[in-house]
Amino acid sequence: MNEHEKHHHAGRAATDGANYSNVGLATSATLHCLLGCGLGEVAGMTIGTALSLSNLQTMILAIVLGFVLGFAFGLIPLLRARFSFKQAAKQVLIAEGLSIAVMEAAEVLVQVYTPGVMDAHLSDPIYWIGMALALIAGFVAAFPVNFILVKRGVRHQH
Repeated sequence: MNEHEKHHHAGRAATDGANYSNVGLATSATLHCLLGCGLGEVAGMTIGTALSLSNLQTMILAIVLGFVLGFAFGLIPLLRARFSFKQAAKQVLIAEGLSIAVMEAAEVLVQVYTPGVMDAHLSDPIYWIGMALALIAGFVAAFPVNFILVKRGVRHQH
């Protein structure tokens, strides 16, 4: 292998390693977001359904809880790392706000457009199938957002 080929190969290996690292960080960030948003989304849908709230009221509750829990789950590691609440809130808003918004939008769209989910009761299998599909869609939709944020250096915590 000549010097040019060695340099090209080494540069490609470094780039491949960086992309692999970016994929890992983006996956971790998306799973982290999914934990908070997903718990809030499922809790809101479950509470709204159990209380026989209207579909609109249930969706609003699910979205609000998704944002609140997603934001809270983002704050916890930063507060543990001794960030002030103001610093942590700003970082989470910047680093996770877009991811949360995209994830919530995907989850809501799947719930609304999966036949039977919005009219189902907690004991109906379609309700839980819809929740699972919504969480998968949320992950798939938010992953590219997190990948771009990681690649640009906006997201760096696990």
